[in-house]
Amino acid sequence: MARTSLTRPELQILEVLWTRGACSIREIHEALPAKGRPAFTTVQTVVYRLEKKKAIRLVKRISKANIVEAAVSRDEAHTTLVDELLNLFGGRPKPVMARLVESGRLTLEDIKEAEGALKKLLKKGGSR
Repeated sequence: MARTSLTRPELQILEVLWTRGACSIREIHEALPAKGRPAFTTVQTVVYRLEKKKAIRLVKRISKANIVEAAVSRDEAHTTLVDELLNLFGGRPKPVMARLVESGRLTLEDIKEAEGALKKLLKKGGSR
């Protein structure tokens, strides 16, 4: 997938595929939470958009049902989202971290986990 923005409905559909594996559009529709579930045709449209973005691919066709699977991993999608967020802050992580701390959404445990990941990256010879 070319690093393309993903919308919330697209991420919801990808989440179904990451969790369940290859599914028909009907199965994706039924897997979405009943409360606020979009119409089947809406899910179908979003699936076709994801296919155009190369975020999902057609695996097979059974009768009239298209079976699709995620062509992008959860990790790749999350990396793209984080990159987009950083771009909104001029590519600087400090203001993002400050907002997370101020909002109370970043815990000491989160910081320790991030520190561990950073140490691991540095051990592998990564930058930063």
